[in-house]
Amino acid sequence: MRLLSLLALGFFSSLSLAADLPGSQDLPIVPRLTDAQIVDYRPPVELERIYPLGSIRKISGQLRFDGQVSARGQTTSITYELPPEHSSNEAFTVAREALQKQDAELLFWCQARDCGESSLWANEVFGNAKLYGADEQQAYLLLRLAAPRDNTLVALYGITRGNRKAYLHVEQFEAGAPLGDLLPTSATLLRQLKSTGELDFPKLTGDPDDTWLRLLSRGLNLDTTLRVTVSGIKAEAWRQALIGQGVRAARMETGSTDGAGLRIDLLR
Repeated sequence: MRLLSLLALGFFSSLSLAADLPGSQDLPIVPRLTDAQIVDYRPPVELERIYPLGSIRKISGQLRFDGQVSARGQTTSITYELPPEHSSNEAFTVAREALQKQDAELLFWCQARDCGESSLWANEVFGNAKLYGADEQQAYLLLRLAAPRDNTLVALYGITRGNRKAYLHVEQFEAGAPLGDLLPTSATLLRQLKSTGELDFPKLTGDPDDTWLRLLSRGLNLDTTLRVTVSGIKAEAWRQALIGQGVRAARMETGSTDGAGLRIDLLR
């Protein structure tokens, strides 16, 4: 009986492994949810890639979005079909949090109808019809890995189809040339603040920077009900500068002046 049990266990384990496409594999930096299966895998290939930094739409047959990252490099993509007990949002969140723990920077994050049409993401951006689903059941995130891998981008796209099947698409792009400065959108900063409760900018060690002031003030003013604490070695200077950009003083408190860089925490 013990032998039969071991044989049965080995058989079912083999079935589980066989569920993935032959030759496919996970990305080491992105965890897989239990029982998720790889249903589409595209090994590294050199491509010219465009990643949107805004809601996408089609006008006169042309794909349009507010911003983009465009470069040539090695692209690897994996699409997971999730088991019924896990949602696309759950898989998306697990992947996002794992990448943020590795200090990846969020560049653009949208959810539901704020992303635009799911059909455009599926067919035009990722070239994978499996990813076409309900617009309100989608989420997209583009991240930049921390140095020394800061010329690598990771795109996440989660979707639930009309038949209730849920998918997570993960794409890793290693640029062939330095990507240079890439900035997040103001809406992404706000979404990150509301989701994680904090924004951390260890590189902003000096006096308030005009570009970041505009991004932060616009983000904070997208939801004027939020109150925050501004911390860091130049905390009060940043607070005053944000007031000068139109953020109400009553919404911001000065926090700790310890530590390098700038930190903004949501006051719950």
